[in-house]
Amino acid sequence: MKEININDSIFQLVTTYPEIKDILFSLGFTDIVKPGMLQTVGRIMTLSKGSKAKGISLEIIKKAFHTEGFNIKELS
Repeated sequence: MKEININDSIFQLVTTYPEIKDILFSLGFTDIVKPGMLQTVGRIMTLSKGSKAKGISLEIIKKAFHTEGFNIKELS
């Protein structure tokens, strides 16, 4: 199981694990595939912030990531 931090930027997560982009897209983070979005907003957006912005519960995000082999840590 791969471990990721809920407070790491989306850019950092996708750079480390490119498959995360597909997981996020399937959850409703459709802007992630738009050109330049990962390079701009992705540098400041985290899973925690994205959850609030898109109205997707963290539990749903955690379950989707767990299904794909990721464990989400909530480190500060």
